[in-house]
Amino acid sequence: MQALPDRYKSRATAEALTSPSAIVLAGAGAAAAILGGLPLVAAVGVGAAAWAARVAFALPKRKREPRVNPRSLAEPWRGFVQDAVAAQARFDRTVGRMRSGPLQDRLRAVGSRISDGVRECWGIACQGNELQGAYEQLDVPAIQQELRQLKAEKGPGHKDADHVAAIDRAVAAVQSQLSSAKRIGDVAQDASDKLRVLNAQLDEAVARAVELSVHADSETEVAPLGADVDSLVGELEALRQGLEETSGAARGTGAP
Repeated sequence: MQALPDRYKSRATAEALTSPSAIVLAGAGAAAAILGGLPLVAAVGVGAAAWAARVAFALPKRKREPRVNPRSLAEPWRGFVQDAVAAQARFDRTVGRMRSGPLQDRLRAVGSRISDGVRECWGIACQGNELQGAYEQLDVPAIQQELRQLKAEKGPGHKDADHVAAIDRAVAAVQSQLSSAKRIGDVAQDASDKLRVLNAQLDEAVARAVELSVHADSETEVAPLGADVDSLVGELEALRQGLEETSGAARGTGAP
């Protein structure tokens, strides 16, 4: 679920503050307190507390950022995420050692986008790890062995039409399983290849940032790096979204 844009958060907050249910609840709380014998000042406090509780419940919730945990993944996905996390750490250390000023501020902004890239890398790796697990569950060698046995059983010695037809149906079902496995494997391999390249480009961007932190004379020299990192993060996001859309179709009915 995506976080709400700021303009919608502001609108949602205003609606929560002025919602009829919150106002009614505040009035009901104050009335109940007065009927219970509390002084007017205390009753107003009870009504305010009821209003605040209702508003807090209605306010939009902040999106929780996903926790990046490479150890929960199998290889090669674990290595991809570990490499991205290490690149971000190098970048943060480099910027942290710089003298305060516009150049450091500009590189910190780039660092924020690198952080976005690490989260996208994590999302891609999670999808790839899931696909890899589904592929392994299918046990392709066992399916291939079953197909060979069926074809051998259908040899020219069998003349029973019903028996041959049954074998043909079984062969078609097994071949469908192999097709599902191939789709899963192809999607996972493609994602792995692309993520490998994008990770290398992320390392390259961090190396450029280290160089800029030493040699750059003005923040304008950071602009090309910022543009390249934005483009890289966009590619990572597109890969993650595409993988989310296609991984379910690739799994089909093959994975249990």
